[in-house]
Amino acid sequence: MSDTRHFLTLLDFSPAELDQLIKRAIELKRAHRDGKDQRAFPGKVLAMIFAKSSTRTRVSFEAGMAQLGGHAMFLSPQDTQLGRGEPIEDSARVISSMVDIVMIRTFGHDIVQRFAACSSVPVINGLTDDYHPCQLLADIQTWVEHRGSIAGKSVCWVGDGNNMCQSYINAARQFDFELRIACPAGFEPDARLVAANAGRVRIEHDPLLAAEGADLVVTDVWASMGQEKEQLKRAKLFARYQVNAELMSRAAGDALYMHCLPAHRGEEISAELMDAPGTVIWDEAENRLHAQKALMETLLLANA
Repeated sequence: MSDTRHFLTLLDFSPAELDQLIKRAIELKRAHRDGKDQRAFPGKVLAMIFAKSSTRTRVSFEAGMAQLGGHAMFLSPQDTQLGRGEPIEDSARVISSMVDIVMIRTFGHDIVQRFAACSSVPVINGLTDDYHPCQLLADIQTWVEHRGSIAGKSVCWVGDGNNMCQSYINAARQFDFELRIACPAGFEPDARLVAANAGRVRIEHDPLLAAEGADLVVTDVWASMGQEKEQLKRAKLFARYQVNAELMSRAAGDALYMHCLPAHRGEEISAELMDAPGTVIWDEAENRLHAQKALMETLLLANA
C-alpha cells in the first residue's frame, strides 16, 4: 500500500508531473472532440464515494471513466456501511480490494488521508473542507488553453479563504505564480499554509488593491457546503468582495476570470460577468472531465 500513488492535494505530484498532466488533459480533450476511441481501461472500476452532494464532480468522473472504457460506481453514506459507523480504515481495505481506483468527496481532509493510508488502489480527493485539487487541474488547463504557461503570472483570489483558496496556494507553489488573496478579516486561509508559501502568497483585505494588474481573477461562493446557515451573515461581510466590472477594470487588460461553480449571480460574481459571451467559466467546467481523465489514466498506469 505504501507504494500506491494517490492524489489528495496538488503536492502529491511534482511540478513537472502536473505540467505533463495538463498537457495530457488537453490532448485527451482534443481526441474526444475528434471522436477518437479512448477506451484504454476496459473492465476497470472507479468507486465514487460521496458524503457531499455534487454535480460537476459526479458527472465528470462518471462520464470520464466510461469514456476510458471502465465503469463508475456511486456510493453514498446513506447506502453503505460508511454511514453506519464502519471505520474508514475497514471500508478502505474492503472497497480497494474490489475496485481499481477510488474518488472521495467528503468533509474532513483527514477522511481521505485515512482512507488512502489503508487503500491498495489510488485514491483521488474529489473535494474536502481543506482542498479541491481536481478543480485546480481544470482551472490551470483552462488558463493554459487560453493564455499558455501560468508561470510568473499574478493571480487574485477574491472571497472566502476556503478549500479552493487553499488549493490555489498549493497551485502557486507548484505552477510558479504569484497569488494575492482578497478576503474579509477573519476569513483568511490556514495561516500555516500561507506562511509556508510566504514568498509567493499574500493576504490583502482590499479587493480592488488585490486585483491591481492581476492576470487571472478567481472566486467561489461565499458560503460553502455545510455553511448555509451563515449565508446571510456572510453576505453582509463579503458585500464588497464581488467580482464585477469595477474589480476587473483594476486587473490586467486581458485578464481572465474563473468560478468553480455553482455560482450565485449577483453575490460573489455579477450576472454581467457570468453571462458574458467571452467568459471561460464554461470551458473551466468542462475541463473537469478532461483533467480528471488524464489524472485517472496517470494513476491507473502508475499503479498497474
